[in-house]
Parts: sequence; C-alpha cells; structure tokens
Amino acid sequence: MGKLQEFEITFTNNKVVYNPGESISGTVRIKTSHSLQFKAIKVNCVGSCGISSKLNDASWMLEEKYLSSTLSVADKGILSAGEHSFPFQFLIPASVPTSFEGPFGKILYKIRAFIDTPRFSKDYKTHRPFYLLNVLNLNELPDIEQPSCAVTTKKFNYLLVKTGTLMLKACSDLRGYTPGQVIKLSTEIHNKSGKDTGYVMASLIQRVSYKTKRPVFDLRPIAEVEGAGVKAGKHAEWKEQIIVPPLPQSGLTGCSLIDIEYFIQVSLKSPEAVVTLPIYIGNVAVNLTPSIPYPIAQGAPMPAMPSLIPAPIVPSAPPVEDDLEGELGAGGVDSEEIPTKSHSQQDPSGVPLTMTPGAFGLASGPVPPQSQQNIQSSDGSAPVFCLSTGATIPFFTDGNSTPVPTSCPLILPPEYSTWEYPHEPPPTYEESCSSNNSSFNSSMR
Repeated sequence: MGKLQEFEITFTNNKVVYNPGESISGTVRIKTSHSLQFKAIKVNCVGSCGISSKLNDASWMLEEKYLSSTLSVADKGILSAGEHSFPFQFLIPASVPTSFEGPFGKILYKIRAFIDTPRFSKDYKTHRPFYLLNVLNLNELPDIEQPSCAVTTKKFNYLLVKTGTLMLKACSDLRGYTPGQVIKLSTEIHNKSGKDTGYVMASLIQRVSYKTKRPVFDLRPIAEVEGAGVKAGKHAEWKEQIIVPPLPQSGLTGCSLIDIEYFIQVSLKSPEAVVTLPIYIGNVAVNLTPSIPYPIAQGAPMPAMPSLIPAPIVPSAPPVEDDLEGELGAGGVDSEEIPTKSHSQQDPSGVPLTMTPGAFGLASGPVPPQSQQNIQSSDGSAPVFCLSTGATIPFFTDGNSTPVPTSCPLILPPEYSTWEYPHEPPPTYEESCSSNNSSFNSSMR
C-alpha cells in the first residue's frame, strides 16, 4: 500500500444491518508511514440492483440505483505520518429494498472511501458492505392468519378398461411464516379406484424471478417430505411439518427487477395430481393472540360486539364431483394414516432437527460479540442470529466482522451451480384453481 499502512472503514457500534430510514455512521481510519499529499478525501454511500440472464455474471444487463450520496470529509492538504480519523454519516432512504444475492442478480449496499492524490500519484480506495432489511410485517397482509387450501380431482384409467377417481386436498395452517416457524401441513387423499397410488410428496419451493428482457425463473426446493402411497379404495390422511429455514422475504418491496415467491407443492405420483399453496415469508410473525380491549369509561356506551359468524370462505378450487363427495361423506371409504418415508430436514439418524423461532429474530442490528466457535445458542439447538442475503444462504454477524457464509443445522438444497436455467415457472395459485390465468405477483402488490 506504499505510504498507507491502514485504510479502512468502521461502522458505529460495529453495526452492519440497517433498516430503511435509519442513519448509517462510522469512521474512515487512515494510518500513514510518511506524509501524504491529497486533493480530497471522499466517502460514498451507494446501493443498487443488477441482474443478468447469465449465471454469476458480473456485467449486468439491467440495473437500478436506490441511493448514491457522496461526502467530502477533507479538502486539499497533507496527511502527516501517523493515524487519522474522519467521521461520516448518511441517511438511508425509506423505500430501499432488502439486500439480496442470487445467481442471476444482486441487491448490494456499500460504503466506499477514496483518497484523491495529485497528478501522477497513486489514488487509494477501499469499501465495506452493509446490509438492508426492509421489514415485511405479515400482519399487514390480508387474511394471512387463514389456512391456505387447495383441492383437485383426477379421473384416470388403469388396467386398460377400468376407471377411477382420486381427490387430493392440502391445507397449511397459515398463509405466512417467519424463519424458524413450523408449517403445519395436512393432506387428504381419496382413492376411489381399485389401484394403489404412488408416493405423495410435499415441497417448500422458492421461485426467484429475474426480470430481464427474457425473464429467468430460478426454482429451488427448500425442503421436501415424502409419504407412502394410498391403497385402493382408501381415504387417507397425512400430517407433516416443515421448518422454515433462513430465507429472504417474499416480494422484495422496492425492487422492480427481482421478485421472490414461495409456495408449498403437494404432488401425487401415479396417477399424477398436484395442488399448490402460495405462502409468504416475512420478518414479523402472524399475531394469533386476540388484542386486549381498552378499558371503557364509566357511563360510556358499550361498543358493538363483532359478529361471531365466520366470514364466508371462497373455494380455492372447483368443487369435487357430487357422487365422489357423497360417497366419501357417507363413510363409503375406509380411512387410514399415511406414514412418512423421508424428510429432508432430518439428520442421518432420522431425528428431526429442532429450531426455535427466536433463533431467527428480526435482523435490526448486530449481536453481542462472541466467539466464532461458540456461535450456537445456550441450548445448542440453533444459531443466535441469522440473516439471509441470498436465496438460501444463511449469514451470521459476529462482533465487528461482516456477515460471512456459515453452516446451518438445516440440510439445505443443492447449490445453484448444479441447476440448469432458465426454468419454466410452475402455474400460479390462481391458475391452478381457475382458468382466469391471473398472476400471483399481482396479488402481492
């Protein structure tokens, strides 16, 4: 580095995760062995998104900027030998999107520092990234506390001349979750035929859309559970759970180039039948606790009590044929429980991995310094703090270090490099339930 022995950026209180509308402050530290003449010392705060149709391509096809502000912390002069500190502060706009890193695009934020020197002298520069979390409060989404359900029926032929009917129905307990929470999934299969079905599979799937001229859809299974098939003439039920790992939030509000969606896909093999349940991943969990009413002043009229009649539920799919529904309701089909054959979130011994929702708390600031080797919580069950800036890549903050990739007690899916692209997107929720061909994206806005 020549005359420079140190040239680094530090953040106040070693904070690296910020929310929109906050101020980011810190210090540029310079240590020189000899005097250094300069024209200006500048600090720049920048944030942008870039996408490409090529895997891990650094030259973006499309870009958009979210912030770019430059501050001159020192004008023309001479730095004497020794240590020098220059404070800076920037205000982060309120509408910037959450940080994200994927194989076809990134949303990055960084602080850059420059030392401009006279002509024919070497200029110096350094940078340090920081991370933005634009909180998605699930409670602000309509009907988020309601179950997400879908049903489909399938008529099929077997043994050349015989026909059968099958109904597949799946429900999740909520429509929105935060990392660390458990998705409770219930599935019903009515096999009104003389043939056994193939296995049933439930998958939590992430779809990232990169809106290039020819959009790229990156599909990735996050977790998979496989259950046994259903015997001929049986009505079977399957109840399973999927832990939500560290994942970026749905939607990426404020970004027009990248969109993230999640859905649970329940599929049956032989005969083939599929239902899709869209869900949201957010940062603030759904509040299922009824609010406590304010005390009413003496003599004040009593407020009108809300109706206890549940709101009408709009069917998520066409109704099942009357003959099938009637026979099933009349108890014409035996009922059994479907055993689970495999779960991607189990370790090799078959014991499910346990994670506490508190392990993935709101990433609004740094965690207390601790040893890199002692990154687990006191009970050893989960990380103390997790921030995901990538598709399924967890990051930790440890003291004054920047987030770095680290291992996670969940078994994560394969790396993006093992996937071909572009993938054809699966049918949207509305498309799987009707013929209106409407977009799930539009319902998220």
